[in-house]
Amino acid sequence: MKLQGSLIRPLVRELHAYVPGEQPKIKGLIKLNTNENPYPPAPKVLRAVKAAVDGRLRLYPNPTAERLREKLARLHGGAPDHIIVGNGSDELLALAVRGFVEPAGAPSSNAASFRKASSKAGASRSNCTVQYFTPSYSLYPVLADIHGAAKNAVPLKPDFSLPSGAELKRGKLWDFDAALTLVTTPNAPSGRGYSTKELATLCRAQRGVVVLDEAYVDFANENALELALNHPRVLVARTFSKAYSLCFQRVGYFVGHPELIAALHKIRDSYNVNGLGQIAAEATLDDLPYYRVNFQKIIATREKLSRELTKLGFRVLPSQTNFILAKPPLFPANEWLQKLRDRKILVRWFSAPEVSDYLRITIGTKAEAEAMIGAVKKIAG
Repeated sequence: MKLQGSLIRPLVRELHAYVPGEQPKIKGLIKLNTNENPYPPAPKVLRAVKAAVDGRLRLYPNPTAERLREKLARLHGGAPDHIIVGNGSDELLALAVRGFVEPAGAPSSNAASFRKASSKAGASRSNCTVQYFTPSYSLYPVLADIHGAAKNAVPLKPDFSLPSGAELKRGKLWDFDAALTLVTTPNAPSGRGYSTKELATLCRAQRGVVVLDEAYVDFANENALELALNHPRVLVARTFSKAYSLCFQRVGYFVGHPELIAALHKIRDSYNVNGLGQIAAEATLDDLPYYRVNFQKIIATREKLSRELTKLGFRVLPSQTNFILAKPPLFPANEWLQKLRDRKILVRWFSAPEVSDYLRITIGTKAEAEAMIGAVKKIAG
């Protein structure tokens, strides 16, 4: 029996959901499509998690991840009230949309529907706007659509660098009053890094909240954490997934002004971070040297893979992340996607026109990178 459409909100019926990377169902695949760290968590972390699998599982976890926030505060030079922990940084991005953006009341951001919705709601366009560069994290527009917010997607420059302040003003595409601006830094899917100086210029110009999404920052040349600690409208997003091998546990956090953080605490789920995830993240912070060694191994593999693919005719963009964006020769990128999959190597392809000529390739172990190069040589003939 088919449900009647009236049971589902029009906004939800029209929603295009976020599509995560393929999770393999075939054994033996080399998984280079979801930017996971190829190395396991530190032995201390595994021991801490295993030791916690006891009678505590019947209890609720600490509702605010208090001990983890205290450790993060000591690490970053702030106070616990500068930090909120979430079920991955994705949950916190969703909370930021809910907490700082007025719903426009329409499922799309086209001007006509927006004006009508905004008029009814008594809200200005900027109060209802989620702003981001494109291409960037494909979850951003989904979060805006779920909330019924307006979207302002502003193209990056052809080399994926940030437009200058003068260019943003001259182009009249950028909204300096947007309620929420999301900036992936380093950028995904390009891997390009942005300097703290240019990010600071952008943040100072914005009159709404800015989230600097630093999911990949541990592989970059610099970070912008100082902006979150010193600028009242800036939040920095971090995660334990990409660099710290805890994708399975889903732990992320925001750093920012206590008033912004307190607002997000009001609307998060009561026990939003599971207890084993909190324990794993706390133990991770007790063994950071282990992870820093892994960061260097990943960076070294990234540079070698980039050089080898370049020799084979790929155009590989400079990266400050744990992945590369590479334009392959001979065949369209989506054909390479399938040819590599046929050889049991998963990479990621995006249909968005700005990046449809490229493959995004996660940096795996040295052996996985060598397998990738071997497969490319066979495909290229």
